[in-house]
Amino acid sequence: MQVSDAEHPAAFDKTVCVAMTGASGIQYALRLIECLIKADCRVYLLISKPARIVMGMDTDIPVPARTAQTQSQFAQMYNARTGQLRAFGQEEWTAPVASGSGAPDAMVICPCTTGTLASVAAGSCNNLLERAADVVIKEGRKLIVMPREMPFSLIHLENMARLARAGVVIMPPNPAFYHLPDTIDELVDFVVARVLDQLGVKQSLMTPWGTES
Repeated sequence: MQVSDAEHPAAFDKTVCVAMTGASGIQYALRLIECLIKADCRVYLLISKPARIVMGMDTDIPVPARTAQTQSQFAQMYNARTGQLRAFGQEEWTAPVASGSGAPDAMVICPCTTGTLASVAAGSCNNLLERAADVVIKEGRKLIVMPREMPFSLIHLENMARLARAGVVIMPPNPAFYHLPDTIDELVDFVVARVLDQLGVKQSLMTPWGTES
C-alpha cells in the first residue's frame, strides 16, 4: 500500500531536488541520488529531454520516456522507500517544486549545460526545471549548479557571476587527485562528497582535508 508524504510529514531528513540537463557528467548525478537516498533524504528528480539522450550515450542505463516509469526505475535502482523518490515531467506545473510553498530544502543542477545556466540566470522559467531553480533562489534555499563545459566564455562567466551574486553556489565538477584515485568511481565520489558537504548531508565518501591518519 502506498503511503502519501502527507501522512508522514517528518518521514525524511530533508528534500533535495536533483535536476539533470544534457551535458556529459550524468554519473555525478546518479551517484548523488544514490547517496541522498542512503542518507534518508527525499529526492525530487527532474530530467530534461537532452539529459535522457546523454544518459543513453554515457551510460548503459535505459531511460523510459514516461515520467512514471522513470520514477519507478530510479526508485528500484536505489532501493528508495515509498514516496522517497519522485520524478516530474518538464511541463508538470502542479509539481511541488513549481511553487514556493512546496520548495525543496535545496536543489542541484548536475550536470548543468551552459544553456540552462543562461536560462536560470535570466529567470526564464520556460520549463519546470528552470521554474524550480527560480523558486529555490527566490525562497532563499540553496541552489548548486554544476556547469560542465570548457573553456568558459565571457558569457558563461558573466552568467555564473550573476547567479553567484544571487547566492547560488557554482560548483564545476572538477575532481582532485591528491587522494591518489585508482578508478573513475573514486573521481566521481570526490565531487559528490563536496556536493553533499554543501548540502549538509553526512557522507563518508571522502575524509576532510588534514584529518587522514
